[in-house]
Formats: sequence, structure tokens, C-alpha cells
Amino acid sequence: MTKKQAILSSALKILTEKGVHNTPMSAIAKAAGTGMGTIYNYFPNKELLINEIYINIKEEEKSTLKDFDLKKPIKTQFEGYFALIIDFFINNPDYFKFMEQLQASPIITKESKSVGEKAVLPVYELLVRGKQERIIKSIDINEILMFVGGAILSYLRWYFNQSEKKQASLKNQIQMVWDAIKE
Repeated sequence: MTKKQAILSSALKILTEKGVHNTPMSAIAKAAGTGMGTIYNYFPNKELLINEIYINIKEEEKSTLKDFDLKKPIKTQFEGYFALIIDFFINNPDYFKFMEQLQASPIITKESKSVGEKAVLPVYELLVRGKQERIIKSIDINEILMFVGGAILSYLRWYFNQSEKKQASLKNQIQMVWDAIKE
């Protein structure tokens, strides 16, 4: 692991534990086992560090969708996407905590948000195709994405707060969200 990766990894962990506003750069440097000069060499300020973490998470999220099969039926693709993204965040709980904390934050720059939008481009294209084929409701795509994203966020919050994990719950959630957006 490079020094920069160690800083990013340590920052992710401590930012999700203590919160963005309660975590000074000195605490990140200590957690990364490095000096302040080294941190500022890579990241002149905390906002740039946070944006880099955001972009890294979005790039990894994008890589989970790289095998998205556009030849499958739209419903099957949607179910696959929903399950993949849930699985991605369940397997990376710090990513979820970070994104939940910062998704709508003004700290995340327009440039970083643009990277984030590219991460869900296959889903966007799926919804456009679904609308064209009259499988998905004729509602603005951004509204549908907001609804689906909210359902994912709510499910993950619920999931991480359960002491007993229920396998059927994800299947039920996928079906309810599909029922809400299908024509």
C-alpha cells in the first residue's frame, strides 16, 4: 500500500467513525501513521481528501457494474443492479457510512459528482431504454433515480441496524421498487 493509499484508507475509517466535521487532518495523519507534511503533500486540504475518497468509492461502484448485460430483459437487469449495489455496500460498510454522510454535502464538488453520475450510467441507460419500450413509467429519469437511490439507502440503513439478517427482505425490496417504477 502506498503512503497515499494508507492516508485514504485511514481517512475513510476515521471519517466514518468520528464524522467529517469532528475529524481534523491531524487525526487522519496519526491514524495513517504519517506526518502532517506528508498529508498536505498529497492533499492540501480536507475537502480534496474527502473528494478523492468519494471518487474512489464511485470508481469501485462503477466497476461492480462493468459486467452489466444490456441484452437481458429490463426487469432482470434492474433486479441485478439493485442486488449488486446492495451487495457492494454490504461488503464495504465504511463506504456506505461515508456516502450516507456526504452524498448531499456541499463538500463534494461538481467534478466529483460528475464522476459519481458516470458510475450509474448503465442504470441511467437502462431506465431510458425501459421508458422508450414503455416498461418503465414515463417519469423524469432523474426522479426515478432519486426514488431508486432512496430505496437503496433506506434498505441499507435498515440492514445495518438489524441484529438478524433476513434473506427474503432484499428480494421483497427489489420487487416493491420494481412495482413502483414499472409501467
